[in-house]
Amino acid sequence: MHEMSITRSMLDIVRREMEANDIHALRKLKVRIGELTAVEPDTLKFCFDVAIKGTPFEGAELEIEEVPLGGKCRDCGGEFRITAFDNRCPKCGSTDIERVSGDELDIISMEGD
Repeated sequence: MHEMSITRSMLDIVRREMEANDIHALRKLKVRIGELTAVEPDTLKFCFDVAIKGTPFEGAELEIEEVPLGGKCRDCGGEFRITAFDNRCPKCGSTDIERVSGDELDIISMEGD
């Protein structure tokens, strides 16, 4: 379960930011998770809840924004969701596409006191 190590890494980053900004309690952490990261949002939430028990983060909420796998056609410029790894532009049929979303694993924001 790599979600636990991801959770620990996120909390290490949050801890450093809290110390640097004189924040004593975390209220909310917002993250963006791309479809290609193979991070299961429900498992990440579970790991987050387990990891914050008995810590200064206890009671914080984890908000997850899920980002689908997206592509952009280099021929016609059309943007679309890539499904079932079908790498064809639905607009013109070209296979010359670039991936534009889906591999994110970012901390977007944190709220605290």
